Amino acid sequence: MNRGGREPRTPRGVHPDLAAAPDLVSASGSSLGRPMHLLAVTTSTNDLAKSAAREGAPHGETWVAEEQTAGRGRRGHGWVCAPGEGLLFSVLVRVSCPPARIAPAALAVGLAVRDAVARTAPGAAVGIKWPNDVFIAGRKVAGVLVEAVTAGARVDAVIVGVGINVHTRVFPEPIADRATSVALAASTPPDRAVLLADVLAGIDRDLHVVIARGLGLVLGRLTAADVLRGRPVCRDLGDDSPADPSSRGIACGIDDDGRLMVRRDDGIITRWNAGEVHLVGV
Repeated sequence: MNRGGREPRTPRGVHPDLAAAPDLVSASGSSLGRPMHLLAVTTSTNDLAKSAAREGAPHGETWVAEEQTAGRGRRGHGWVCAPGEGLLFSVLVRVSCPPARIAPAALAVGLAVRDAVARTAPGAAVGIKWPNDVFIAGRKVAGVLVEAVTAGARVDAVIVGVGINVHTRVFPEPIADRATSVALAASTPPDRAVLLADVLAGIDRDLHVVIARGLGLVLGRLTAADVLRGRPVCRDLGDDSPADPSSRGIACGIDDDGRLMVRRDDGIITRWNAGEVHLVGV
């Protein structure tokens, strides 16, 4: 770990397009992304960041990997990406807040990723699928995993993990019809260093505000990007629970606390704060 403030050197195995990332982040003035560790391979950038957080790592320290051998998404789902094709990183954000603020924080990060991808691929239909995915034209391009580091009953830091499919053009059969990449939607080849700097600047702008005050100030942007709004959805809690009327309905937005609002067939609006959500019929 780098604790002296000097930026680590780019190691072998890191592709040249990422080498400019530390300088771009420094030039942006963002408090995130410094110091930055560029890694050819690691188990999980989130695990590195959590371990460093417990050792006293500073706000903004960031880990970027070309390849993860144990990368994961929400609910333990794996995240697999060929070296050089994705943007896989975790950033340590020092905050003090109740655990209930983590769900809104994840949506704020998703919004930063969505906005950066949209700027990289102008004209593409980029949106957010509650609670932590970014989609382009109905296919997943990125995922967010926000994990808390606690001190007693309060959050002492959050680890923001992001995985973006950037250069991938061919996906393995199990996900070929459900995944896409920035390169497939952009008219010019995307630059991973520029994309990383843009995402970090967006997180730096919005995250502390959302953690302190809720989603209110970004809710308009979030609503405009919500790919579930107005569409029939169902929820999978992953615990083999039998289906019930509250597990299906029409998505009707996201509230200030980061919950998905769903109108059931009987007209009652329920608020989901957990579960895997699927579009009915898709």
